[in-house]
Amino acid sequence: MLFAKLLVVLASALPTIASTFKDKIKRTGIDATFPGDPSYLSASSPFNLRFTWKPAVVTYPENPEEVSQLVQIAVQYNVQVVALSGGHSYIANGLGGQSGVLVVDLRNLGKVTVDSSEGTAVIETGNRLGDVATALANAGRALPHGTCAYVGIGGHAAYGGFGFTSRQWGLTLDTIIAINVVLANGTISRVTNETDPDLFWAFRGAGGSFGLVTSYEVKTFPAPPSATVFEYQWFLDIATAAKGISAFQSFVQTDIPLQFGAEVNFEKGQTSGTLSFTLVGGWYAPVQGLQAVLAPFLRQMPANPEVTLNTGTYLNSVRVLAGGSLDTKPPESHDTFYVKSLMTPTNSPMSDAAVLALSRYLSVEGFASQTEWFVQLELYGGRNSAINNVPRDATSFVNRDSLFTFQFYASSPGKVPPYPQYGFTFLDGAVKSVVSNSPANWEYGAYPNYVDDMLLDWRLRYYGSHYTRLQALKKKYDPRNLFRFPTGIDP
Repeated sequence: MLFAKLLVVLASALPTIASTFKDKIKRTGIDATFPGDPSYLSASSPFNLRFTWKPAVVTYPENPEEVSQLVQIAVQYNVQVVALSGGHSYIANGLGGQSGVLVVDLRNLGKVTVDSSEGTAVIETGNRLGDVATALANAGRALPHGTCAYVGIGGHAAYGGFGFTSRQWGLTLDTIIAINVVLANGTISRVTNETDPDLFWAFRGAGGSFGLVTSYEVKTFPAPPSATVFEYQWFLDIATAAKGISAFQSFVQTDIPLQFGAEVNFEKGQTSGTLSFTLVGGWYAPVQGLQAVLAPFLRQMPANPEVTLNTGTYLNSVRVLAGGSLDTKPPESHDTFYVKSLMTPTNSPMSDAAVLALSRYLSVEGFASQTEWFVQLELYGGRNSAINNVPRDATSFVNRDSLFTFQFYASSPGKVPPYPQYGFTFLDGAVKSVVSNSPANWEYGAYPNYVDDMLLDWRLRYYGSHYTRLQALKKKYDPRNLFRFPTGIDP
């Protein structure tokens, strides 16, 4: 009887607690939207419509002090809190990975301040990659990063930041020299290797688990005076596509210049048993040198591919690779999709059996699939790659010995819900075609920015031997696990 009365009391108190939490946020004067508000559905809608999380509130702070206020309120009411930078996490981690979360949307923190004399910049985390590239290029500077203009810099820099200039400049996170952040106790801190080496290490590879970053201070690079975006497309049968993959794998292990960045894109072929095979990339040097670099690979491929070359300024190359526009609003506001990734080890390249199995799978199963899919084989390493030249333990980003990063991406028909079971099966099979034809102890990784909610061994594939240290630091800096989400570090 006493227990039943207690439940009644607790149940009656819940609306009061929720109301108090809402009132507390409203009293701060920080712009916010709650369930039932006209703007809530748009504010809380994920990019990937496989997910339907319902945040407790989406807030829009104007400065780090307001971010701190929100974190302190979250602590007071024991509410999970998460940062939203661009909002394009593949599994909606920017909405917390579950309902009932306090979302801190950073869109109002949108300054980029460039110090050309020092070669540095301060980038607030409400910026998207198109904003960053434009602001830096206007000052004659550049940064390594991905191609999608509307992706937010916050998560991109926290978990990697790979792009076509990464072989010469590294990952986005490798450029970070200081991190301005609100920690789990609400304090505003500037974290550097000198002030707090452990926390600085953790933020560069697992940042979302340790605080809400309000800005990154980064080293930048002189923008190349000339850049060429190149594209060579073939439609190949299974055997020829396999030969092409092997040729590319051998080619990138030679002494190619660091100014060369590339990937091979695979899409559905014209008939079953065929595959669209497209070499895409950037050449960040005078265009006259490109053909000599590509010649050893092209000699191994069928003649007369469809060729597109676009030479111009560095910013033009960023725009072309972004699909022709640096507009930071996505061309399509939503998708419904599943993603997997695979990072292949340099010291154990893909076997002939794995390459043939992948080519066969994408040519046959890929043609039959009703999903809208693509697979990208991205050149990550190779000789002298700036990514792999960073010592493995220098940052919490662990995969420093990879040759390629695969991205496997499949959307539902029409890119609308519900997501079909055959989509999961198709992509899982694509990854399996490579892994099952590789050594039993093959030390492959996965790329955290292509985050996958179905990856059972994500701790190993994303963080490897660094997970134990990250877990200890999580216990120290966020013991209550305030900043939590799927694939976050668990104390």
